[in-house]
Amino acid sequence: MKISIISFTENGAKLSEMISEKLGEQETELFTKCTYFSGIGESVRKIDVPVVCWAGEQMAKGNGLIFIGACGIAVRAIAPHIVSKLSDSPVIVIDEKGDYVIPILSGHIGGANELACRIAECIGAVPVITTATDIRKKFAVDLFAKKNGLFIENKEGIAKISAKVLAGEKIRLSVEAGHMDTEEGLPENFSRISYPPNEKADILITSGEGQFEAALTLRPKEYIIGAGCKKGKDPEMFSAFIRNNLVKAGIREDQIYALASIDVKENEPAMVEWSQKRKIPFLTYSSEELLSAEGDFSESDFVKSQVGVGNVCERSAMKAAGPGGELIFKKYAEDGMTIGIAKRRWRVRFDET
Repeated sequence: MKISIISFTENGAKLSEMISEKLGEQETELFTKCTYFSGIGESVRKIDVPVVCWAGEQMAKGNGLIFIGACGIAVRAIAPHIVSKLSDSPVIVIDEKGDYVIPILSGHIGGANELACRIAECIGAVPVITTATDIRKKFAVDLFAKKNGLFIENKEGIAKISAKVLAGEKIRLSVEAGHMDTEEGLPENFSRISYPPNEKADILITSGEGQFEAALTLRPKEYIIGAGCKKGKDPEMFSAFIRNNLVKAGIREDQIYALASIDVKENEPAMVEWSQKRKIPFLTYSSEELLSAEGDFSESDFVKSQVGVGNVCERSAMKAAGPGGELIFKKYAEDGMTIGIAKRRWRVRFDET
């Protein structure tokens, strides 16, 4: 995910440069509304459009936002563009002295809380975390879902589960058979019930399409898209290509765990834009790593002569799927683009959350 940082004063602009440097490999882009900063045109871009327009453009791209300035400016800028806690960009506010780092939107799923703590450590600031489950060190179901590659089917259930957790009430958990190896790390007051549940579950984790009674249903992101494309392919064409083939495969976008390809495509604009807009990880592998993928793949001598491996889409999908993965959609090529889809073997764990 790219991080877009905007400042409003000279001190703020200097702080944005320091944050960008401290974040290292994290991709950042710096903007300012300050006319008098000497670094404009070098590391920082001056913007003349209203901040609300700038914010909308960055959020549409799926970028994370950092405002170095007043919370009020940030709130007014992002308000028209907020859609859902399941898809909104993470937004952070930092005062221009760099004393406090405050996540104000998408703390768990978007990763704003985690990013705020990381930045605070880098610049010696205080992270101001206001999420109740975090400050009380309690189980956060949306963060659990993110870490385990699950999508939330009914977002209204998040508040119900959090309320019960904070109140210390019993949480009934039902997990599809064969997808939870151990109960190690199960939070306090959690009890595992049968699957399918014969009583109302608080949290149900399943890939099944049956009708079960549960306060919150989590479903696995089971599929990996492996893809290749010619250099400079139009992002809209690539997006339409992916969308059309997902329809053919009978797969929804919210079931996608990752997009995968060869490492020479790690900065391919069409692929990067597709993954960033949807907040779907973009994983890339060397030709040597792809050659180690197991399976029966359709090989191309021409592709091998170009990148060192005869099939990119199928091999990258299977490599990302990991042990037990299954290729469920064979290579399809069109207008310089290829796609293959693998299904991963999913598991949930509590001991790493």
